[in-house]
Parts: sequence; structure tokens; C-alpha cells
Amino acid sequence: MSIHSTVTHHSAQQRRANWIALALLLGAIVLSLVGLGVGSTGFESVWQMWTRSHASLNQQQTALQIIFDIRAPRTLGAFLAGALLGLSGALAQGLFRNPLADPFLLGSASGASLGVALALALFGASPFATQWVVRLGLTGVAFVGAIAAVFLTLMLAQGVQHTLRLLLAGVVVGVVLGALASLITIVSPEILPAMQAFMLGTSAYVGWMSCAVMAAVLLPCLLVSWMLAKVLDALSLGEATAVSLGMPLHSLRMVLIVLMALASGTAVAQTGLIAFVGLVSPHLVRSLVKVTHGRMVMLSSLMGGVLLMLADIFARGLIAPQELPVGVLTAILGGGYLLWLMNKRAL
Repeated sequence: MSIHSTVTHHSAQQRRANWIALALLLGAIVLSLVGLGVGSTGFESVWQMWTRSHASLNQQQTALQIIFDIRAPRTLGAFLAGALLGLSGALAQGLFRNPLADPFLLGSASGASLGVALALALFGASPFATQWVVRLGLTGVAFVGAIAAVFLTLMLAQGVQHTLRLLLAGVVVGVVLGALASLITIVSPEILPAMQAFMLGTSAYVGWMSCAVMAAVLLPCLLVSWMLAKVLDALSLGEATAVSLGMPLHSLRMVLIVLMALASGTAVAQTGLIAFVGLVSPHLVRSLVKVTHGRMVMLSSLMGGVLLMLADIFARGLIAPQELPVGVLTAILGGGYLLWLMNKRAL
């Protein structure tokens, strides 16, 4: 292939990536509008909000509260959580050079589960403690647990120099912390419903404050990931090549792991454990366009946000007025897609 044709192909892929990004943004806007009308009362709340002649003042106030205090932050929160998971998944797969790597590979999910289980078991029964937990937020406990699990993995792996040791340490930490969370649930069976809701994942409790927290984490993580994308490009050629290019792999790899832990920990803290979004989003992007990691992290983030918004709308609307756990839908759809992809490549 000549240099001219290579440059032309690269430019075509960049233009295609820009069009895909635009399509994902438009899809997110459309889904956000749809999300405002999906719920136990359907589009009736939207209609009452805009039609003064057919709705009383109380009905309008109730409709406004449903739209702006419940559905709007939930829809935006689903996009932000999905974007964090998509970003974290792209970082994990690029960092470990493994297309099956997911954001929870270093034990953050099990750490968050253990933190929530401990908080519920220790403080859930006392009224004073319950107020304290509400004030502090189970989200904070889950976030601390997720970050602590990642740092425990780093300690066991003795740093980030050896990828295989890091992966094995993540598996060990995930299994041990998950077993401890299960043990606490067995000892304190009254926390089982709350733990089940956390393990299955939901955006039902996301408010404007949660959206602000996720946005405050997403934007700098995206910026720093984009700035460090060349490290992932170099790693895709092998560690020896990356070192020969003069890159300080040790420090840069540590920064990328911190970004991955921060993004996944924030999403888990706000929405619980939502499977497959971080794993599937980079695969979907690769199936559409071949780009370097700079555009990959951006597109994976957008793809994750759109996927989780879509799953959340289906979770609210399939059996309305009741809801399905959004994590169940993402697991079914994401698992089905990966099975189809494996079968397609096998053929």
C-alpha cells in the first residue's frame, strides 16, 4: 500500500469517526427527550406540563416535579454513568491489550459491594446511623470501596510493571472481597434487598447532585485520557516498542489505572453494578471504525452513554408502571452481542 493511499484511508477513517460521534450525540439528544416521557405515568406528565387549559395547577406542579426532579436527572445520569463506564472500558482494553478487559478487572466492583454491605450492616438498623449514612451517602462508601480495592490490587501486584501479575492480583482481590460481601449479607440477611438492588444496578436514585458529581469526574478524565492516548497507541505495538519510544511507562501506566479506577468507581457509586457497558462499548466502536486511542476513548464514552440511556428507557418502559433492573438488561443485551460476535468471528 502506497503512502498516498495510507494517508487517504486514515483521513477517511477520521471523517467517519467524526460522523459517528455526531450521530451518537444526536442519538443521545433524542433518547433524552424520549426518557422524559417514559415512566409510570408515561407521556401524560409531559402533556400536563405543557397544556394549562386541560390540567389543574396541582397537576402541572406534579408533572413538573416528575419531569425535572425524577426523569430528567435519571436520564442524564444514565448517560453520564454509561460514558464513565465506556471510557473506563476503553482504557482497560488499551492498557492491558486485551479486548475482553472490562472496567471492573482490578476489583473495583467487589470493593464497592463490600463497602455498601459494611455500611448497611453496621448502620442500617439504627435511626441515628441511618441518618448519618444518608447524609454521607452510600455512594461515598461505594466509591471508597472501589478505589481501595484497586489500590489493594496495585499493592499485591507490587506496582504496574507486570501486566500479568496485575491481572492475577485483580482477580484475587475481586474474588476475596466479593466473598466477604456475601458473608456479610448472610450474617445480616436484612440488608439483602438493598444489596440486591445495588448488585443489579439502577439509575432510579440518581439526582441532580449525582449528575454533577459524575460530570465533574467525566470531563477531566476524558481530557487526561485523550492527552495520554499516545501511550495506549504505543502499548498496542508492545511494551518494548513503547519503551524504545522513550515513554515513561511506569508513571503513565499508573496514571491510566487511576483514571480507570476513578471513572468506574464513580459510576458504580451512583448506579450500582451495571455489567457489559464498559466491555461492549469499545467493541461496538471498533466494529464501526478503525481509529487511534485518542478518538477511541471519546467514541467509547459516547457509545457507553447512549447504550445505558437506551437500556434505562427499556427498563422503565417494558413492564411499566413497574421497572426492570437496568443491569439485568445490559447483561442480557451485552452478553448476547458478545456471543454473536464470537460466533461471527468463528465462522
